[in-house]
Amino acid sequence: MTEADLYVGTVGMSTWTSGDLGKTLSRHWSKTGLFSESRVWALSSHPKVPNEILGGSDSGIYSFDRTTSQWTHIPTPMDGFNIWSIAHHPNDPNIVLAGISPSAIYRSEDRGRTWTRANGDFAPVCRAVGKPRVTQISFDPEEPDVVFASIEIDGIWRSRDGGKNWVRVVEGMVSDDGHAVTVVRKNGKRMLFAATNEGLHASDDDGEHWTKRALPTPWAYTRMVRQRADGSGVVFVGNGDDVPGSKGVLLRSRDYGETWEDAKLPGETQSTVWTIATNAADPKLIFVGTCFGKYFRSTDGGETFEKLPRELGETRALIWLPR
Repeated sequence: MTEADLYVGTVGMSTWTSGDLGKTLSRHWSKTGLFSESRVWALSSHPKVPNEILGGSDSGIYSFDRTTSQWTHIPTPMDGFNIWSIAHHPNDPNIVLAGISPSAIYRSEDRGRTWTRANGDFAPVCRAVGKPRVTQISFDPEEPDVVFASIEIDGIWRSRDGGKNWVRVVEGMVSDDGHAVTVVRKNGKRMLFAATNEGLHASDDDGEHWTKRALPTPWAYTRMVRQRADGSGVVFVGNGDDVPGSKGVLLRSRDYGETWEDAKLPGETQSTVWTIATNAADPKLIFVGTCFGKYFRSTDGGETFEKLPRELGETRALIWLPR
């Protein structure tokens, strides 16, 4: 079985890690450099810099050294804002994008040490959550100059120059409540999936037009979309009855999102399915987390899942990295 480390970002209990595929979890206390009651919204790493993780928190951007288990704060123009999303360029670890609340996107060309604010007429306020937040940023792995971002609540945005300039692309969407957006390649063609509070949307023309996809679930609320890291057409969607919700389900497609089925997480989730962690180092190893901190693991590519024993509080980020 793959030797890997799992990292969990929580709301109010900082980050946790597991060296035994999620069987046990250990908290990163303040002595590691990140306040142990931090809210951590985002975690991202790049395979070319395997010992570094960038974390987005309520006190700015932090860099984690896996060899020393220490967090270091990186002073940036985003200090004082909640960092909701971080994404590394698929080929160049020096290029990193970060999204904050109130909604803005920043770009770094030196692995997060300095940042420039991107151009985009993002909404500064909204009725539902007050301060919109950039919930996910997704590069196209084959054409990384093309990037998409979801904003809660301001829809889906697109960049064609690696995240420097952004335009809003929402025609056909039934909701502007953007929870996640991901790029899926099918026979070389780019497809997009966006999760919203009113269901899953898809686009095959770079977001110029969107259509809502039917899902076999009684609940409209979708939170995360993630493709299995082998390009096989297997895609997962986190779903639930609300935020944080009391019921949830992980949905699976085997045909690039054309049809969907219940992936049958064992037991009750007791909140919406919120996070999905995959890695090309082992596409068969998948971790899933709910909003209120129940965790599940698959070692067969999402065909079956087992519940992990430890339960934490509110969870917003999951990643796993090979050791």
